[in-house]
Order: sequence, then structure tokens, then C-alpha cells
Amino acid sequence: MTDSFVDRTPEVQTALVVHPVRAQGRGSINRLRDPAARLEEAVGLAEALDVVICGAQVTPLRTAMPATLFGKGKVTEVGDQARDLGANVVIIDDALTPVQQRNLEKAWEVKVLDRTGLILEIFARRARTREGKLQVELARLDYEKSRLVRTWTHLERQRGGMGVMGGPGETQIETDRRLLADKIGKLKKELDEVRRTRSLHRVARQKTPTPTIALVGYTNAGKSTLFNRLTEAEVMAEDMLFATLDPTLRTVRLPGGRPAILSDTVGFISDLPHELVEAFRATLEEVQEADVILHVRDIANPDSRAQAHDVESVLDQIKLGRDSDRVLIEVWNKVDMLDEEGRGEVLSRALRSDEGTGPLAVAVSAVTGEGMDRLRQILADHVDTGEEATITLAYADGQAIAWLYRHGRVLKRVDQDDGAVVLRVRLDAQAIGRFQRGFPSAVMD
Repeated sequence: MTDSFVDRTPEVQTALVVHPVRAQGRGSINRLRDPAARLEEAVGLAEALDVVICGAQVTPLRTAMPATLFGKGKVTEVGDQARDLGANVVIIDDALTPVQQRNLEKAWEVKVLDRTGLILEIFARRARTREGKLQVELARLDYEKSRLVRTWTHLERQRGGMGVMGGPGETQIETDRRLLADKIGKLKKELDEVRRTRSLHRVARQKTPTPTIALVGYTNAGKSTLFNRLTEAEVMAEDMLFATLDPTLRTVRLPGGRPAILSDTVGFISDLPHELVEAFRATLEEVQEADVILHVRDIANPDSRAQAHDVESVLDQIKLGRDSDRVLIEVWNKVDMLDEEGRGEVLSRALRSDEGTGPLAVAVSAVTGEGMDRLRQILADHVDTGEEATITLAYADGQAIAWLYRHGRVLKRVDQDDGAVVLRVRLDAQAIGRFQRGFPSAVMD
């Protein structure tokens, strides 16, 4: 099995980044994306691994060659450039087959990393929880199992044991694949246990009438900053791709005192490796169970529309696209980074979004707090799907009053002269039943 890029390379890696631009049409990757922006993103991914970038270029690719992806002339040109720049790593911002990766490494005599391998390395470095580490390791092994042939040179057949000549036996690569398959099986069992535990926690949360809100979005769109702004938490939030990997859940207070659970999930990215989509199924289940999904977009990014398309593609894979019955709200973040004209246009479009056929949009700045009051109010309106009721309690019955504030939305409160407290509240059917059983003396109309 191949070793990790992080483990096998020197402390300082100097990389040449190459983004192939495929011809339009069949096989084209992400035609919505500007090549320069895509190259910048690839550089950002490499820098997230503390790689020193010595060169970056966009390379037209008319025809993908089965053996090397590029034609002979381009292979020679990139190899010469890597040597001139002193690069010990060449990062190809595209998916490479095992054969292509092996042949390019032989031709250039440097480590070659494709987009999938690069993203996997970042995830391996950022995982903190046991679940995250298991997910990353499983994804990496799934990716590596087809690439064993890249590094093994001792693939002769093994001899028989006990000091006698035996049959041909199995090749070394067959042994490695068998051991790797055993490890994958063990990891899947461990991950299933973690998923069962997460499922039990999710079931426990569902027994309470607390709505859940999930943040999704392209990596570096500002989800963690928005999460911190809404919950007053201190989740790591940096201007870096995949700064947050493991999901985080916190309570957020909405207008009227209604609580909700907000979850911050891993960021999406274009051409997200299918190994990661599958491995992070447990994380995505948090999104699947949410009552409201907030799609956070970096509206100041020129590629905002293309990034949104990538996120929508992943949501479609887990059956949470626009055709689903789930409430989806777009949060247009980073309006503070727009010029005056662009900011005015975005704010106007967001205010008109509830008139069109597309999703409701809210323009905000998670850094300055602009637009957060409107976002909180919209969230409160969408999670309040229960029934309204008028409840009369004694002023001394503080436990029942506090329960209503915690588990419902108090729309109006009147403190009467006789000491009674009349509350107009909104509760779902389950919460109403629990309240009546817990506080039978309350008068409900």
C-alpha cells in the first residue's frame, strides 16, 4: 500500500500546480468554472498542506491520453519546468488513473498528486474526532487500493514455506490487496458503530420538539463564521479551504426565545471525490435530518454561481435538492466584501427572492453582523410549524413558564393583576402532549 503524501515527502514540499482545461463537450469537467479561478482554488488546496508553490499554470487539454493524460510534448514541457523550478511535487488539478499517475512519476521523477489525492491528504490532516479519522482513512484506502501497483517493485510470486519449493503462491500485490481489503472491512465495522451511536443521539434529539438547522456550502464560504455569529460559539474559522472538517452542533436562540440546533458541516468542493461522498455519509445524514437547510454562498466570489452548482449537485446525490420537501434557504454571505454597486444589487435581489420561483435568499455578512436579524427572523418563521395555543398559568409556576420558553415560541405574554400569566405560544403536537402530561394544572385554550 502506498504511504501518505504527508508521511513520505520531505518537511518542505515545493510544488508545481497544473490545471488541465478539457475541451468543451463530452468529458468536460465543471464547464461553469473559470479556469483561472479553478487554478487559484487548486493552489489554495496545496497551500492548505503547507506546500510552497513554485509555479502554477493552466494547460489546454484537447484529448486525454490514456497513458499520461497529456500528450508527449506537454509531458516533456511540464517535466522541464518542474526541474527548472526545483519542484519535488507536481499537482494535477484533475483525476488521474493509476496508470497515468505512475507514468507521469516515471517521466518527471517527482511525486505526482491528483485532485482526489490532494483533497484526501487535507482531510487526513484536518480530521480531529474518531469518526472523522475513520471516515478519512476509509476514503483513503478505497482510493489507494487501485493504486498499489504504483509503488511496489517486489511483485514476484512468493515461495512455498517449510523450507521446500512450493507452488507459485500469490503475488505480493495480491497479498497487499488482501490485507488492505481486511483493513477496509474492519474500518467499515468501526464506522458502523460510530454511525449507530450518532443515530441514537439523533433519535434522542427527535424526541424533543427542538428544530434542527444545517449549514451547507462550498468550502471557505464562511459557514463556520456564520455558525459562530448565530450561536456565539468559538468554532475554528479561518480563511482557508477545509478549515473545518468534523461536524459541530450548538444551540441557537431565535426571536421569541425558540431554541434550535444548528449544525456546521464539512464544506463541499467541485469534483468532490466519490470516496469522500460515501465515507462522509454519516456527516451528511445530519443534513438529511435537518428541518431547515442553509446553503451558505460566498456571494463576493466571481465563481459563486458555479460553486452553488457544485453544492446543489451533492445535495441532489443525497436527495435534498430543490425538488425535495425540505426548506432550503440561501445565505448570501460576505456582502461586506462587495463594492457599493455590487452590494446594492445583491441586497435588492435577496429582498425580491421570495417573489420568484427560486429559493429564498438572505444577504448577510457573518463578519460584521449585517443581515443577521433578518436571517434569525426568517429561521424562526420556518421552524415554527406547530399550533398556536393560549395557556394560563399561575405566576408562581415558573417551571411551566420556563418549559414553554425552552420548547416553544412565546408569541405574547400578559401578566394579569390577579397574578395569572397568560401566554400565547406556538408548539408542535408532540410538545403540546408533553406539556399537558407534565403540567396538568395549566389551562389551555
